[in-house]
This record gives sequence, structure tokens and C-alpha cells, in this order.
Amino acid sequence: MLLAIDAGNTNVVFALVEGDSIVARWRIATDARRTADEYAVWLSQLMHLTGYSVDIVETVIIATVVPRALHNLTVLAEKYFKRTPLIAGRAPLEWGIHLDVVEPSTVGADRVVNTIAAHTLHGGDLIVIDFGTATTFDVIDYTGAYKGGIIAPGINLSLDALVVAAAKLPRIAIETPVSTSVIGRTTEDQMVIGIYWGYVGLIEGLTERIKAEVGRPVKVIATGGLATLFERHSNVFDVIEPDLTIRGLTIMWKRLAKQ
Repeated sequence: MLLAIDAGNTNVVFALVEGDSIVARWRIATDARRTADEYAVWLSQLMHLTGYSVDIVETVIIATVVPRALHNLTVLAEKYFKRTPLIAGRAPLEWGIHLDVVEPSTVGADRVVNTIAAHTLHGGDLIVIDFGTATTFDVIDYTGAYKGGIIAPGINLSLDALVVAAAKLPRIAIETPVSTSVIGRTTEDQMVIGIYWGYVGLIEGLTERIKAEVGRPVKVIATGGLATLFERHSNVFDVIEPDLTIRGLTIMWKRLAKQ
């Protein structure tokens, strides 16, 4: 069984994959100081509660955008799973796609893995919108090449910045507004409207601009924990793939196994 690890800026996701199926997944807040021993205690307990033991893991694969976290995740794989982990983007697990940008080495591992997954699963010209710490738009052409994209502040990041900078504004939960009205009658309503409908406008506006620039039919794929939040009030998404990064890591592992 494969243990796929996606280490992002906000969360680290651990997923057990058997064949094409994700049989279990767990997430923990990203902390570059977290040791391999701490990961092991937390993860082994969750695996046990789900009916799995560490012995079933045959391969560990890691994608990370947090360089400082990689060492401890590597030690976790070697010490507790007795496996040398595969690192996405490094030999023998190179990307295998064309990164058609000025500085290919600066493209985040999660974005490249998402590109691989999106092209394999859907084909054609694509836009992948990932709602993470940042909200990213990745443009993929019909050949599977990564053409570039957009990085915008994430929803939680924007809300945190607003609350920190404005002393009288309260902390609120990010949620779908009860009403479609964009005129708030309370401070909390106005904040929800500003964040929610502001992001709907950002998503729809940037997507339309990308489509116009590409000049061909484009499918829009959403991923990330907050993707479903916008599905109700916008038809911009063609598909929501909540596990796109994990699926990309699985695809890379299978390709390597066939070589």
C-alpha cells in the first residue's frame, strides 16, 4: 500500500492508497519543527484506529512546499515505515512534464503534481484552481504542459489580515452567505459578504480572463478544502477534485512502477 504525503503551508495530508482508491486520509497542521517521532505517534494511532498497521505501507511518496518539513518526514518514512521515501520532482520521481515558464525550479511541487493529475484525469486545456493557503490558478495546455498561472492571497489569509489590521472587526467563520444580497446589515454580514462574494468575483473574473487568453475551450477544475464553498453560487467549476494532489502522487508512483 502507498502512503502519500502532501505537505502544504497550512496542513500536511497523509493518505493511504490502494490501487486507485484512497482508503484513508488524515491531516495535521504544518509545523516545520514537528519531529519524526511526533508524526509517528500521531499517525500510528490514527492508522490503528482505522484498522491499519504501519507494516502495510510498501512505498512512501512525499510532495512538499515546505523545505524545512522534508527532513522530518523523510526520517518518519525511514525510521518508522522502514522505507526510503520517493520525493516528487527528484530522481527517480522526476516530473515528466514540460514546465513552460521562465523559472521552472520555482514552481511549487503541489502545483506540478496537480498538473499531472488534472491532465491524466481530464485532458484538454485546463485551469486548476486550488484553494489553499494561497488561491492559485494553474494553466495546463492540451499537451499536458504547465503554462503558468496566478497566485492570489488565500481566503483564510485574507480574513486573518483583515482582522489583524482592523482592531474592531471580529473573527468570523468563512461560510456561504444565507442571503444572496450583497448589502450587509451587520458588521459580521458585511465581512462575510466581502470575503465570500469578493472571492466569487475574483474566481470568475480571473477565470474568464484566462479563458480569453487561451482562446480554446477550457475545463475548470477546483481543488482544496474550500472549493465546495463556492459551488452553490457559481457555475465556474466544471469539476471538483478534492484529492487532486494525492491522486497526482499516485499517478506518478504508478508510472515509476511501470518503468
